[in-house]
Amino acid sequence: MPDQRDQRSTWLSSIGGIVILASISCALWGSAFAFVKLGYQLFHVSADNPAQQILFAGMRFTLAGLLVIAGVSIARGKLALPTRDDLVPIALLSLCQTTLQYAPFYLGLAHVQGINASLIEGTSTFIGIVVAALVFKQEKLTLRKLCGCLLGFAGVALVVLRGGGSVGAFTLRGEGLVLASLIAVAFSACLIRDYGANRDPVMLAGWQFVVGGLTLSALGLLFGARLSVPSPAAAAVLLYLAALSAIAYSLWSLLLKHNPVSRVAMFEFLIPVFGVIFSTIFLGERLQGSQLASVVVALALIVAGTVVVYTGKDGGN
Repeated sequence: MPDQRDQRSTWLSSIGGIVILASISCALWGSAFAFVKLGYQLFHVSADNPAQQILFAGMRFTLAGLLVIAGVSIARGKLALPTRDDLVPIALLSLCQTTLQYAPFYLGLAHVQGINASLIEGTSTFIGIVVAALVFKQEKLTLRKLCGCLLGFAGVALVVLRGGGSVGAFTLRGEGLVLASLIAVAFSACLIRDYGANRDPVMLAGWQFVVGGLTLSALGLLFGARLSVPSPAAAAVLLYLAALSAIAYSLWSLLLKHNPVSRVAMFEFLIPVFGVIFSTIFLGERLQGSQLASVVVALALIVAGTVVVYTGKDGGN
């Protein structure tokens, strides 16, 4: 009989396994925009209090890291402790993937609608390609990829740079900070690709979440922020935000371990799609007339750009 590990590996490499797990991951990530803003409401985090916003982020990611470490420890049957060789990768990943990514993201999200943030997040794939090609030299920036990136950026620019209305009106402290956070995302993705080759990427994720989360928490406390859990609903939202990071990242890491990056990354276009849907459902952000048309066209351009990038002879490599 085939080994269970072989069966799992085969399923993770199948189109069905990729579609199911990638869609779950992207749906979870897409829901984060709405639930962070819900968390701000339930925890009474002020839009004008950046220390509270950073402390809230720190609480989320410290808890997320503990959940990942607990899961890895249960799977291994022993506590998942990093080795001495893991310390530098964890430090660099915590800096890029958690601290430098989520500090500006949480600050920006306090001043931007969930729909706008979701659409901006759609450019993470394209920014990642540019950083991987020009900074880390991990892949080539072909004409096809360049055209795909331009399509994706055009989709976002259509909405967030046009100004006016409830969706639009680009601001540096809102959309600008969310966009800046994606540069850290691109650097962390390249670091994960390098460090994950010879290490357990899920274990690294858990510890970098803890280190980065504690760093954010310390910064928030240092600048005078204090937060308590005011209600069961607030606790549920915080736990959900932590769990979605733990689950989505673990599933994504499994897919990347068993498939080429381009085959998995193509599904990232689903993140802004789900982000728009969840922001409409949970935040009541309504789109009408030209606003709705702009968002639909923007999503179409982001999807088209992603498809152009990850199809063709180079296959996104």
